[in-house]
Amino acid sequence: MANSINEVIHELDEIIAWSKLHQSRIGYFAVLYRKMTIAVQQGIANNAFEDGKRMEELDINFANRYFEAWRAFSNKQPCSNAWCKVFAACDTDSQVVLQHLLLGINTHINLDLAIAAAATAPGEKIHALKNDFEKINEVIASLTQTTQDSLVKIWFPLKILLLISNKRQDKILDFSISNARKISWVNAVTLATLQGVNGYDDYILAIDNAVVVVSEKIMKPGFISRLLLKWVLQMESKNISESIDALNE
Repeated sequence: MANSINEVIHELDEIIAWSKLHQSRIGYFAVLYRKMTIAVQQGIANNAFEDGKRMEELDINFANRYFEAWRAFSNKQPCSNAWCKVFAACDTDSQVVLQHLLLGINTHINLDLAIAAAATAPGEKIHALKNDFEKINEVIASLTQTTQDSLVKIWFPLKILLLISNKRQDKILDFSISNARKISWVNAVTLATLQGVNGYDDYILAIDNAVVVVSEKIMKPGFISRLLLKWVLQMESKNISESIDALNE
């Protein structure tokens, strides 16, 4: 378990190294998450948050949710339904890189961030966290867009795919970070209120199951969209380690 942001970065480095060695798609999200963590660390150093110490605690609580899920899944122990779906998808070759990234972001924002925020600021304290909560989501959204732009440069057919997708109601990558952050904040406030009372675990399970539904939409969009995704998939590098390095640029 990480106890500082530097330890979070170190653990992510280990996951990335393991992923490259074992050609595991787990490394895709780990690379993006490492960038997010460094951006938050720099934000704290530059006094970008209202309460740097509280933000560091939130960042550590947030990361440990991911590490605990990864360790549990790796050791064939129970973990949340949402993370099980994300990690299991990494063992298949049916998703494009961007889908893997969004699967991880969906679970981490919609499930983990709400739980971590409630743990960091329980009860009425949660309301004072709102501005910094929004800022950490802005960091995630910014880096996700930057990563998508990088992927388009590497695998140009993705640009065509996204242009087509954005003109359809049935979007290929059916995930909105803007909507996710709103839902996550509502869940954080609710969980902060439920700390230590009956209903807390049931509420987390309900969130978990709702996140799985979003994951399924990311993995299996409409028929036409799936055909287009297969085309992009054929264009992507089959060398997972190379793709991880490309994301890390």
